[in-house]
This record gives sequence, C-alpha cells and structure tokens, in this order.
Amino acid sequence: MIKKFAAELIGTAVLVFFGCGAAVLAGFDVVGQLGIALAFGFAIIAMAYGIGPVSGCHVNPAVSLGVFAAGRMSAKDMVIYWIAQFIGAVIGAMILGAIAKTGFTQLGQNGFAAGSPGGYGLHAALIFEIVATAIFVIAILGVTGAKGHGAFAGVSIGITLAVIHIVGIQVTGVSVNPARSFGPAILAGGQALSQLWGFIVAPLIGAVLGGLLFRLKLLEPEA
Repeated sequence: MIKKFAAELIGTAVLVFFGCGAAVLAGFDVVGQLGIALAFGFAIIAMAYGIGPVSGCHVNPAVSLGVFAAGRMSAKDMVIYWIAQFIGAVIGAMILGAIAKTGFTQLGQNGFAAGSPGGYGLHAALIFEIVATAIFVIAILGVTGAKGHGAFAGVSIGITLAVIHIVGIQVTGVSVNPARSFGPAILAGGQALSQLWGFIVAPLIGAVLGGLLFRLKLLEPEA
C-alpha cells in the first residue's frame, strides 16, 4: 500500500501542476482553452502509463469513490487513496505557486458566479460537475473493466478528461476532482476556498451515480 500511496500522491501532484500550470503559466493568451484542456488530458495519459501499474492511477477522490461504489475497491483502500490524493494536490499547487509570477493568488482554482470564467452560476456549476464526473467515472470503469481495452485505457481516459475540459472550462474551470480543486483553493484562499464545497460535493455525487451503474450491472458487459 505504501507504493500505491506514493503513486497516487505523485500522480495527483503532476495532474495539478501540469493542468493548472497550463492555465496559470501559459493561459488563454498563449495556449488557449484547447491547450489547457489537452494539458489535463495529456497529464492523465502520462500518469496512467507511469503509475497505472502501481495504483491504477485514480489521482482523483471522485474516481476512487466511483471504483468503491462499483464494488471494485475496499473502503479502507479508498480512504488511503484519498489522503494521498489531497496531499499530492497541495504539493502540486505549492510547486506551481512557487513558480508563478502571481504567487499563490492564481493557481487555476475552480469557481462559480464571480469565480466562473464564463460567469456561470451555482446551479449550472453543480449540474455540470455532477454530470461530467459521472461521465468520467463511467468511461474509466468501462475501459478498465474485465472486458475493457487495457492497453488503450490511458488514452481513452485522457481524451475523456480533455473533452470535459473543452466543454466545461468556461463553466467552472472544471473540477470533476475534489483534490484538484482542494490544492489550489487551500493555498489561494478567499473566494476559491469559500466555494470549495461545491467542487467536493458535486463530483462525489457524480462519482456515486457512475459507480452505481456498474454496481447494479446496468453497464457491465454480459459474461
């Protein structure tokens, strides 16, 4: 379990550093929304093949909850993964803040209303995060299942995350990952911290919905 803990910590740190780093260090003026979306997707692909054989590369508390809800993970292991993921996210955000010219004030934090890049309100943010997380978890559980396409799992998951970002960056900056939101918000404080609850609650609800579809055998392939 120590190896899995280390893998999840490092993987989540990399996701936050590369994904949020694309938004902070390059931004819309340099790489644009598509570039930021691809940074998150490519980071997941890299980690899927880098640490996937060790921990499965969840790097996301919502994914771990979805795997648990589907009956593929114990509660004990899920909690250990969560601890590693939240710590890793803070480390990734700290590295980014130490590099960024804006310091820890701009770390690619998520938000709604005044914190939304496109000015979307709370209801839109919650709906997007729940639905997008459910879709993300469904994609992950499907491609990593017994009849999934193991060799291409990382690519499929990365593309799914990139598409989610293409669609949703203007809505919330895209979380679908409580740890990814936690790291930047804890360090940036202020509005990001006050709105953090939404980016913990909504992704976890979406994860349970996605996981239960597999637990109830509605999306499990026939034997």
